[in-house]
Amino acid sequence: MLETKAERQALVDEILEWKKKRNALILAHNYELPEIQDIADVLGDSLALARAAMRADADVIVLCGVHFMAETAAILNPDKTVLLPDPNAGCSLADSITADALRAWKAEHPGAVVVSYVNTSAEVKAESDYCCTSSNAVQVVRSIPEDREILFLPDMFLGSYVKRVTGRENLHIWMGECHVHAGIRPHDIEETLSAHPDAELLIHPECGCSTSNMYLLAEGQLPADRTHVLSTSGMLQRARESDKRAFIVATEVGILYQMERQNPDKTFIPANRAAVCPFMKMITLEKVRDALARLETVISVPADVAARARVAIERMVAIG
Repeated sequence: MLETKAERQALVDEILEWKKKRNALILAHNYELPEIQDIADVLGDSLALARAAMRADADVIVLCGVHFMAETAAILNPDKTVLLPDPNAGCSLADSITADALRAWKAEHPGAVVVSYVNTSAEVKAESDYCCTSSNAVQVVRSIPEDREILFLPDMFLGSYVKRVTGRENLHIWMGECHVHAGIRPHDIEETLSAHPDAELLIHPECGCSTSNMYLLAEGQLPADRTHVLSTSGMLQRARESDKRAFIVATEVGILYQMERQNPDKTFIPANRAAVCPFMKMITLEKVRDALARLETVISVPADVAARARVAIERMVAIG
């Protein structure tokens, strides 16, 4: 653990030196530790990081996020070295479905179009027709002909949100969840809104509160002019553009750092302060330095799996 600002700066300087030596690019997710967000060349949600990986002209990509994100970067950059500073940084949502389980589900719905949230393994992506993120899931589903059956996986809250927004009755949803987002419950929103009645409400569609809150919004029980269901990038944009001074944020609390940094004159209240992803907090400055110095841990995907998965990922990026 770094005890002083000088020690921290010395470590950052080491990282910058190694980054130059390796011709490396550092990508970091919005939920990472503040010090990791500070050293990122690109900071964003899964879609933004996928796009940055596709544009990368570096020799080495350091992915400060979780395993499926590093796999995605490796799929999009087969000739580059992709590093995940902590190989144990996994994802409970990605673990909720396997390629075998998906193949069995597809067999029950022959001819269905498979839309996989980007929070999935490379093997699952390879069995999919499209990938999506929370920021473009609705657009992806709307791009599919209405008479085509859709299998949406693995997040049941995002799937329920997409089904409600698009009105697609032929969309089937896998019953998976992110344990962090699932922990943000409707009563958290109710209590926080009660304490901050004038605040704008920003909800990530993965949250356990999202489905019920979409119903409450439709029924007029939530303030329609102040409730927004958004990806993390969408939340950051809304916080910058809104004239509101206070915001209730229903997602993993790591995003509050950028919100407060970009909007020092505004107040951001977590819907649930316990919404912390332990996997996203595994990567530290020391681990980034060591990853660059040792070129560890290299994430790779078998060529046949990568080729099939790349099709679904490129469709995701193309849709927006």
